[in-house]
Amino acid sequence: MTVAGWTLVWSDEFDGDTIDRSKWDFDLGDGFFNYDANQWIGGWGNNELQYYTKEPTNAFVADGALNVRAVKESLHGRGYTSARLRSKKRDGTPLFAQRYGRFEFRAKLPTGKGVWPALWMLPQDEKYGAWPTSGEIDVMEARGQEPTKVLGTLHYGSKWPANTHASSDFTFPAGQSFADWHVYSVEWEPGEIRFAVDGKTYGTQSFWWTSVKTAGNKGVAPAAESDLLPWPAPFDQPFYVVMNVAVGGQFLGNPDRTTVFPATMQVDYVRAYEKVGGYGPAKPRGAGRFPFTKP
Repeated sequence: MTVAGWTLVWSDEFDGDTIDRSKWDFDLGDGFFNYDANQWIGGWGNNELQYYTKEPTNAFVADGALNVRAVKESLHGRGYTSARLRSKKRDGTPLFAQRYGRFEFRAKLPTGKGVWPALWMLPQDEKYGAWPTSGEIDVMEARGQEPTKVLGTLHYGSKWPANTHASSDFTFPAGQSFADWHVYSVEWEPGEIRFAVDGKTYGTQSFWWTSVKTAGNKGVAPAAESDLLPWPAPFDQPFYVVMNVAVGGQFLGNPDRTTVFPATMQVDYVRAYEKVGGYGPAKPRGAGRFPFTKP
């Protein structure tokens, strides 16, 4: 449980026989209400097919691991059920959130077309506004039909349609896949976020931006530095942890007859660390794709 240069400050080892509700709550349903747009967003904004529950059919602890399971069954008009756990209560009460640090998951992922396991983080208080202006850190997400590849991604920018993202891919060595146990992590410091699998860094991000500039309630891409909130926003606020298995949607397409259900993600542990000696000032923003940046 020790990592050189980092001090463990929070974890769940899933060693008991129940989900620790002092650490985890559940998202429920098949979408959410967007108060900013005053409308219901079905399919969680991605045209996903599952209905999230807190039932032991979909989430349970056994043999030292959390099991998050997507099941092919009908519920409230949806053809699949699954679970999405979060270290923040649905009423907004924080269970665990942290700004900066090392965040680490040891997990074994399900395969199959249209199966979408993810380990990720969202802002506790949405300091800069609704998604993605306050950011999203995807520590790991995977397309079930591509079992030799995972992704690490940052979402940021302005409101839709001026939202954007930056992503890096990791391809497993020959003979390995995400169906095996692997450690997925990010090291998040002011101005830089590094993605790793099994301790091997495969992506480093040091360029992002956020803007609240809008036109007709839609996001507008920035044209100058004055359109941006101060660097390193939005990744300068506490984020909480999310773990889920989605089914279908825009990211990977829908299941087909070859997809095997139940589809289960197992998580051996979740650990959060603080950097020994602290973090220091933010690193300068790296060069990006927009005209207001300079290489």
